[in-house]
Amino acid sequence: MDIIARINQRFDHMPRSEQKIAQYIRQNLEYVTQLPIHLLAEKSGVSHASITRLAKTLDCKNVRDLKMQLAQSAAVGQRFTEDKTVDKKEISAIYQSIHDALTLNAGLITDEVIQQATQLIVQTDHCLIFGVGGGSTVMAQECHHRLFRLSIKSNAYSDPMLMRMTAATVDAKDVVICLSLSGDSPDVYQAATIAKEYGAKVIAICPQSKLSAIADVHLAIQTQEVDYIFKPSASRYVMMAAIDILASEVAVKNQRKSREKLRRLKLHLDEHRDGDNRAPLGD
Repeated sequence: MDIIARINQRFDHMPRSEQKIAQYIRQNLEYVTQLPIHLLAEKSGVSHASITRLAKTLDCKNVRDLKMQLAQSAAVGQRFTEDKTVDKKEISAIYQSIHDALTLNAGLITDEVIQQATQLIVQTDHCLIFGVGGGSTVMAQECHHRLFRLSIKSNAYSDPMLMRMTAATVDAKDVVICLSLSGDSPDVYQAATIAKEYGAKVIAICPQSKLSAIADVHLAIQTQEVDYIFKPSASRYVMMAAIDILASEVAVKNQRKSREKLRRLKLHLDEHRDGDNRAPLGD
């Protein structure tokens, strides 16, 4: 359990002097990590000994360990620890944040890069798609859903061990698409490295990062997070747009096969939903 969670869990059972320090820490987390112990005691209105006792209450080895753990929590950002009411955003602000993220990324992916990526995909025997975490797991499935209907044999994986296992089975005719909103997912990076060892081509949809550096083709994205932590990240729309760009170009490049597979899909979907020929294609 992290230090802030311990403070919150044990606060009501602390002596008054320790509560005063804990409350000061919660309100000034980033500032506290820079304070010498005598100043922390002074600003909290307690003695040095109370800070030492608080460290023991929170299962820290000593005050130095307490400050180190507080610094780790502070790195997350005080917007996650401030105990204050946050006003809700208007619906229009949610749309605006998505629009802003997409505008930021417009033009990052060039036609030359897309042509390189799609050429690899339409020629591949098998396309593996890797993505872990809340956003990239869903986007890996989304990418698979786009490609199978275009006559591209593909599978999406989000389990780290399965990614490693399937990466070890590839050969030079296979393609691996790696998705990461941060570019720093160790599981995706390691699986991509294994796949490259066996000759597969790697297409990365991610920001500039270690992952992009080892990719054969990099579809660049840029994330833009805001201080309003209660809204889901708009960055996933950026990744979805990159997938849509890629899938659209694959469909055109592979259009003879794509058209026939899409025709079959449409036929059986319309039978299932009473023949609305302008309804979304399986979406």
